[in-house]
Amino acid sequence: MLATPALFLEYEEVLSRPEHRAIHGLDRRELDAVLDDLAALIVPVEVRFQWRPQLADADDEMVLEAAINGRAGCIITYNTKDFAGVSKNFNLRVLTPAAAIKEIKR
Repeated sequence: MLATPALFLEYEEVLSRPEHRAIHGLDRRELDAVLDDLAALIVPVEVRFQWRPQLADADDEMVLEAAINGRAGCIITYNTKDFAGVSKNFNLRVLTPAAAIKEIKR
């Protein structure tokens, strides 16, 4: 798993939104613990080259930049349609989580 500092802060912001907190049910202390555990698993990526604009959503651009600068082989997302063209333009595969799990099991 790769992330830039900006992308990790985006994860924190999204998970802290009231509508998401209502779903995951974590209080602030529990959420901070989850984020600390997640941060320990993530390989930090420094953005040396920005490739913007490539995608319609600026938040998706952060994911793409982390993948490119971190030399990822794929992007795993439920949001595959927003990453159309990435495979061809950057030699990055875009997989759903289910597809990625199927490949791991092979």
